[in-house]
Amino acid sequence: MPTHTIKKGLISTLAALTLASSVAAEDFPTRDIRLIVPWSAGGGTDGISRKISNLAEEQLPVSIYAENISGAVSATGLTQMMRARPDGHTLSVLTYDSVITVPRSQLVPGYSLDKMKPIARITQEADAIVVSKRSGVTSFEELIKTAKAKPGSVRIGVMPEGSGPYLAARRLEEMTGASFNIITYPGAAAAESEALLSGEIDAAIASLGDFAGLIDSGDLLGVVEFSSEQNPSYPGVPPISDLGMNLESGSFIILVAPANTPDEAIQTLETAYHEAFASDEFQEWVAQVGVTPSWLGSEEVDEWIEARQAETFALMDELDL
Repeated sequence: MPTHTIKKGLISTLAALTLASSVAAEDFPTRDIRLIVPWSAGGGTDGISRKISNLAEEQLPVSIYAENISGAVSATGLTQMMRARPDGHTLSVLTYDSVITVPRSQLVPGYSLDKMKPIARITQEADAIVVSKRSGVTSFEELIKTAKAKPGSVRIGVMPEGSGPYLAARRLEEMTGASFNIITYPGAAAAESEALLSGEIDAAIASLGDFAGLIDSGDLLGVVEFSSEQNPSYPGVPPISDLGMNLESGSFIILVAPANTPDEAIQTLETAYHEAFASDEFQEWVAQVGVTPSWLGSEEVDEWIEARQAETFALMDELDL
């Protein structure tokens, strides 16, 4: 067969594939969308992901159905998403562990954020400092003043070394000159709550939602959130940015698709989810569960992930964690 005939055939084939891809992107979505939630059913990530997806599908001609695939600190479900056809019909969500814990520990071979394409950040659940009533502390400023004047006298409970709350406590020491007696609890907020009530510790770091019952009863007081946005569920607890400091810590929910998903599909999904995010129903619902709605679009969230990971890894290197 003549060379020019082969070349013409290749060109025609490539043109047909390009046209087919373009048409497919324009027609998106063509079938129901699978949302892989990489955590067990019933948790906070599961509930928020399902709620906003139920609202987002109202903007689309298809349904969005959630499937829980847990394991390997979220990596099992995300790995399935990464291997799916990059056409926008399979999505998943990232949390703190997906961005920090799994990549840092190299827990799962082949796992990489480069194999994902962010769509949007939906929420942030900031870590916060709560103090016990019996500690006598009534404000963040008072807590820091005491920890500076009497190093090691303020006992503060956090999750184990390497966790977000642990890193937040160490960063706060560096930023303020305070010196805490940091005590770790594998049981997270449940164990910390018991320690606060018994007088074993004076303060603890976790989300305000984790301590909601004890805050409502008056046994605990929230004094600051490690966030740049006011939590609408706790208007009396200031974000640390209001105190002139920049320290973000906590979990978040970010929607992602497989890498190489067409931009047109990403844009369609981003628009649908933004409509859901901005709805009164979602805003009122998310306030009830104590999580801060916090939107970043596809272009912004990509940069935010890189910055958050780089900052956290640098701190972990500094602390040899």
